[in-house]
Amino acid sequence: MPALVLLGAQWGDEGKGKATDLLGGSVDYVVRYQGGNNAGHTVVVGDQKYALHLLPSGILSPTCVPVIGNGVVVDPSVLLSELSGLNERGVDTSKLLISGNAHIITPYHVTVDKVTERFLGKRKIGTTGRGIGPTYADKINRVGIRVQDLYDESILTQKVEAALDVKNQMLTKLYNRRAIAIEQVVEELLGYAEKLAPYVADTVLVLNQALEEDKVVLFEGGQGTLLDIDHGTYPFVTSSNPTAGGACTGSGVGPTKISRVIGILKAYTTRVGAGPFPTELFDEDGQALRRIGGERGVTTGRDRRCGWFDAVIARYATRVNGLTDFFLTKLDVLTGWEQIPVCVAYEIDGKRVEELPYSQTDFHHAKPVYENLPGWSEDITKAKSFADLPKNAQNYVKALEEMSGAPISAIGVGPGRDETIEINSFL
Repeated sequence: MPALVLLGAQWGDEGKGKATDLLGGSVDYVVRYQGGNNAGHTVVVGDQKYALHLLPSGILSPTCVPVIGNGVVVDPSVLLSELSGLNERGVDTSKLLISGNAHIITPYHVTVDKVTERFLGKRKIGTTGRGIGPTYADKINRVGIRVQDLYDESILTQKVEAALDVKNQMLTKLYNRRAIAIEQVVEELLGYAEKLAPYVADTVLVLNQALEEDKVVLFEGGQGTLLDIDHGTYPFVTSSNPTAGGACTGSGVGPTKISRVIGILKAYTTRVGAGPFPTELFDEDGQALRRIGGERGVTTGRDRRCGWFDAVIARYATRVNGLTDFFLTKLDVLTGWEQIPVCVAYEIDGKRVEELPYSQTDFHHAKPVYENLPGWSEDITKAKSFADLPKNAQNYVKALEEMSGAPISAIGVGPGRDETIEINSFL
């Protein structure tokens, strides 16, 4: 039962799409298990670049079945638009499966997300404004709308009424906004039912049967470990569990069926949105990383904050996810630096700390302790094996591997599908 979890080991945007796509030809199913269209993957195939937001990266592999699991929140308009865009480019999307238990992002979720964030002002979280958080909140409050509800108008109407009872009070009396009409929401949601129907399935059953038949199933996380609602830099996190445990709850596949957990690490560190970031750079090096790495959010369009590699975070990701391997991405971006600093520990109140502090206050005040590693100037984008890399690049990879606590089994040396060095097979 070869089930693999592939997830971000930092704050997201590590290059998970490329890693998933690399495995696509050997994988039978690729499953998104959490998040929504607040995540984004860029996959480069030949001279074609694909920006995916809600769909699993496996959608680009003709032999793979892409699955949107029950742990995902789905904006129907975004999903249908994304499918249409791929179809226009000749991509076959007919194999897609969507869990009937996945929750729907409605127009009122988007409205609540945006007005709440504006209301918070300086205390805002930095959400994408796409309704993700409010949808998960309704799920937990048991007033959410699920995909299967689109096929029972009576139940759908009752659920929308229950959700808007409180939300309209909040919108009108607290935020001075117009109330949202129940009938209008119901009509819009029902309009998606027929279009989504060919894709809706009992994905829990499908995936477990696939594993029993020795099919290869890859679980693809959105965002990253440090954005996990339980294990991230709370409250500056997402509203779901991108960590490995989320793959089980977000898909209905038990933990005993997971055989490998792969963490995606960028050769430096980035994050989007507010929150602490110990190695963040505000100088020319930070600007260079952003420019050379093309560090702009696939979904948000926001510039990513950039900093040096943080081994403390990498060790933490190894621990909370039970990582068996790392995929190191964007090593080529570091070409040209004479010395490359790596954060090996933090200084907090004058004390050296080598593990991620559990206290939000301590992490906010953490200062990076750096070790400088020799850089390289040679072009590495044509490297096909680890031995092809310059000696200093090899030493950099080995140092990161030792500091992070799990073997680096693949290295991205360029944005292209074929610009990857595979050291150990993931399968």
